[in-house]
Amino acid sequence: MSPGEAQPDQPNLTSTPPRANLSSHVSNLKSTPLSLGTSAASNHIGLIGAKINQIRPWIERDIEKTKTCNVDVMLGDLLQRACNNPKTPQPDLLDKCLEAVLKVCNGKFSTNERGPSEIFHSSDIAQSLRDYSLPMIETKSYASFIKATNTALACLEEIPVEGMRAASSDLEMICQVNDMPIVQKHQTEKSKRMPDVFILPSKSSKKAFPDVTNPPWDHRVQNAAKKPKGGQILWKDVLASIEFKRTSKSLKGPSSLYEVTQYAPTVPEYRKVPVREASASPATGVSASQTQAEQPAPDLPRPSRSNRDDVVKNTNGSSKRKAEDDEESAAKRIKTTDADRPDVTVQTGFYAAEMFAANIAVTHLLNLIIVDNIVWVWYYDRQGIIQSSGINFMKDLPRFMVLLYALQRFNLSDWGRNTEFDEVVEEGVHKTTLDGVVVKEGVHKTDLGGVDLVIHTSSKERVTHYGLQGRATNVFPVTSEKLSTEFPDIKKDRMVAKIFWAEEDRISEPEILKKVDEIAAKESDVEGHVPQLLWYCRFPNPTRAVREALGIPEAKKGSRVLYILVFRKLDPITALYGIELFDVWRQCILCHIALWKGRVYHLDVSPGNLMCYKKDGRWIGVLNDYDLSSLKINAGPTGNERTGTVPFMALDLLTPEGQQGEVAHLYRHDLESFVWVLVWVCLRYKNGVLLAASSRLLDDWATVGPVSCGDKKRTFLDRFVHFKRDWMDPQIWKLVVQCLKVLEWDKTSVD
Repeated sequence: MSPGEAQPDQPNLTSTPPRANLSSHVSNLKSTPLSLGTSAASNHIGLIGAKINQIRPWIERDIEKTKTCNVDVMLGDLLQRACNNPKTPQPDLLDKCLEAVLKVCNGKFSTNERGPSEIFHSSDIAQSLRDYSLPMIETKSYASFIKATNTALACLEEIPVEGMRAASSDLEMICQVNDMPIVQKHQTEKSKRMPDVFILPSKSSKKAFPDVTNPPWDHRVQNAAKKPKGGQILWKDVLASIEFKRTSKSLKGPSSLYEVTQYAPTVPEYRKVPVREASASPATGVSASQTQAEQPAPDLPRPSRSNRDDVVKNTNGSSKRKAEDDEESAAKRIKTTDADRPDVTVQTGFYAAEMFAANIAVTHLLNLIIVDNIVWVWYYDRQGIIQSSGINFMKDLPRFMVLLYALQRFNLSDWGRNTEFDEVVEEGVHKTTLDGVVVKEGVHKTDLGGVDLVIHTSSKERVTHYGLQGRATNVFPVTSEKLSTEFPDIKKDRMVAKIFWAEEDRISEPEILKKVDEIAAKESDVEGHVPQLLWYCRFPNPTRAVREALGIPEAKKGSRVLYILVFRKLDPITALYGIELFDVWRQCILCHIALWKGRVYHLDVSPGNLMCYKKDGRWIGVLNDYDLSSLKINAGPTGNERTGTVPFMALDLLTPEGQQGEVAHLYRHDLESFVWVLVWVCLRYKNGVLLAASSRLLDDWATVGPVSCGDKKRTFLDRFVHFKRDWMDPQIWKLVVQCLKVLEWDKTSVD
């Protein structure tokens, strides 16, 4: 038999097994195609200290793949979440709520049970909307919109609808002007965003005005329409952001009388999503024409008055806002005069990324985009983005009121907060509590399946994700009294939790690790060289559920489910140098080949997945992170994520064909990744310490797209001998040179 031919009872080491369950139109693919979007750049901040704005191309790609659904379908789902029995379908809620809010829309309702200083008259809504429609610059319109919205919320709070919950007294939703920089730290980097308007809990809004003691009426319609006066609004307090775009100075005002009517599509019906030029994208190296446009979800049948009309293709949005006049606020002026200012959809996507990053294990988010007098609801989760068709809140005020009515009855879980991780504030200090037990600031405590976990979210060792979709992996140091008792050989402070959104159709990491443990029991090259899983939990409610409710096509494709896994804490290979670096690197290769022979295919060799720990004075290498791995019995990866971390992927895979799934993932591709890891560590770290950005090399490998990265790596191969530095260990550099010569020869022979 030839060397590449499989032995009768041995796995074929020349290729990854073919994928299973492929639909006919992709049955010719040999591997998972490129997954455009932030899932492809999820670790670049931690990997190289990438600036937040360098993630923008991936945010744009996520936005490009936005799905759409009719707003009546969206409103029906939001109302279902906010009703007394969310699990029991109530298809008539939208009709009942549309009828109930008419008295507010038509100015015939007052909150007359609160006392004279807290009376709200719904007739004030029309006046505020008329003010909003007057000729003015964008930032001046916020106050009128907020007065109309907060007056409506005060009135809607007292409107009963059979089957609906009462307004949330804990949150007391309020609309609040922001238009000022909000800073948030992401590992070693900071972001600065300036959203226009927030939806906040009332207590968070009042925190932004620490020296103001106005009565509730004044706060809702006066303070909330002004910029915060010193109290900092934090992203973790934000329930939703509202981003405005004014394209017309003068707008048509509200109607004199509103009735419940069928939904009338706005123009445009859906907010146009910008698509990058057809030429190869710097973010991906793949042309926009190679991505499929998302189609609106089919309408679901409903009763007559709130029916879903036939879906219309997206139409162009309005033109870009004109230059601001002198009255424009400083913050808005900063944003708009930027020659490369993101589209409003991308800007709002950044706000969603900030909200995801500010909270643990967020299930979903909602934001609003308002262009002139049309509002769109944008729904985000780790599977993707869905936008509703628009509501013209001047012509169709009842539907806008129903949107407010539903959101006003949301609890934290409805807003997407994972209430298993409960953070509270006591005496102005952020703490976390469970059953009355208070732990220190920056710590989340939860009890899942009888395992107590204290998650140290403020630790400098945490690894956090910034983006919109994908696995969104976060790693935090944790402590647990129960696990410390069960595993006495592991010190209390030597545990970490990996929290991530796995693809539902992909074989789970705990299942793969079970197979890994079986191999480790037989193979010395594996035993002690794989992560030790101490405990895990799979959360219910996959992301496909909302898509099924909204009628989104292929709802299950790419569906994700939340996992938390607790492991023994390990150290990164980047902390090693010299012979210790080589020893650990070699151990990981031996473990990898033994697992491959045992039908466990890792497929994602990178510095973050080569770890180590010390035992009896020697560093032990660990091949870590199996959530993108595959098994023979699973016939290869079945998900939608392209396996591999771009800077370390084999050159064969960093081609247009490779990124489109037309190149089979071979064993030698993983072996080549080990070489690129060694190159990366040697050229970027000096004695285990990351070099300063001004003197380290290869940063751009992680900030360009896969195809562009492949080109840069091929150029590097042509002149790598020039990269030697005086401080490098000569033996390690000699090894690097020998490895690269093999790759250079292979590249030349292929060319």
